[in-house]
Amino acid sequence: MKAVAHLFAAALSLFAVSPAYADWLHREESIMGTRIYVELWHDDRIQGEAAIDAVMANMRRIDELMSHYKPASQLSQINIRGAVEPVAVDPELFDLIKTSIHFSEITEGAFDITYASVGYLYDYPRHVHPTDAEIRAALPGVNYRNLQLDAEHHTVRFAREGMRIDLGGIAKGYACDQAVGILKRLGIAHAMVMAGGDTRLLGDRRGRPWVVGIRHPDNKDRIVLSMPLSDVGISTSGDYERFFDEGGVRYHHIIDPKTGRSPSGVRSVTIIGPTATDTEGWSKGVFIKGPVEGIRLIEQYPEMDAVVVDKDGKVWYSKGLAPP
Repeated sequence: MKAVAHLFAAALSLFAVSPAYADWLHREESIMGTRIYVELWHDDRIQGEAAIDAVMANMRRIDELMSHYKPASQLSQINIRGAVEPVAVDPELFDLIKTSIHFSEITEGAFDITYASVGYLYDYPRHVHPTDAEIRAALPGVNYRNLQLDAEHHTVRFAREGMRIDLGGIAKGYACDQAVGILKRLGIAHAMVMAGGDTRLLGDRRGRPWVVGIRHPDNKDRIVLSMPLSDVGISTSGDYERFFDEGGVRYHHIIDPKTGRSPSGVRSVTIIGPTATDTEGWSKGVFIKGPVEGIRLIEQYPEMDAVVVDKDGKVWYSKGLAPP
């Protein structure tokens, strides 16, 4: 069954059992600018802890490669040099940029990593937002079609000046999928990997489903909906993650590529699908499209499902999740 998003690790751990030789192991670290949480079952505690070590190490590796905050990262080098020359990058980064363009195409431009051409003008901790004139000046840089990719040489170039990219809307889901791949190769069959609002479930919870809940947009201790899930990707995007309010307007980190501003018609979107890369890419697109158009679009993909909480608190479901 396909379903829903923001995970409560404490609630999930209620189902754990703990013989001396086997147990549910878990760990939390701060990587990629967010909370990384791993929970898994292994018959051998030492091997289980080593598996978590491998996941965390790979999270840090991906962050070093794809962070737009780190000047030496390959993604930052694209932003620095991409308007002047083709920038050679690792195949892994090249492929994720290519995947991002795919999501731009299927979401009709609602998901677009070049939103960063405007997005960098916002500073949420300092309550800074661009003026109308600054948005107008920066908006021409927002267009995924101006990303020039050379598959033979794995280079990325911008077709115009003033462009930037940010993989924050897909890299965490990708990192969760990569983590599950590592765990599978190590023989682990039951695990959860979470990076902020993006999660990948590996198998079930040893005969029981993982219990997943969508938090209320205005109260982290309340849930809108909870569902039993296993072996899926889950992503939630909400206007309560990084934001500030000013003059009755909420400025949050989800930016509409067409306007350079935060949309106000939706509070949160949760997507369920085969991988966390898929669900994260879709969550931003559906958020920007809004409940009617977003659900209409995602229902064209039978493997995907969505739950949308709109500005009035109404909960919208795709067909696969709609209550009877």
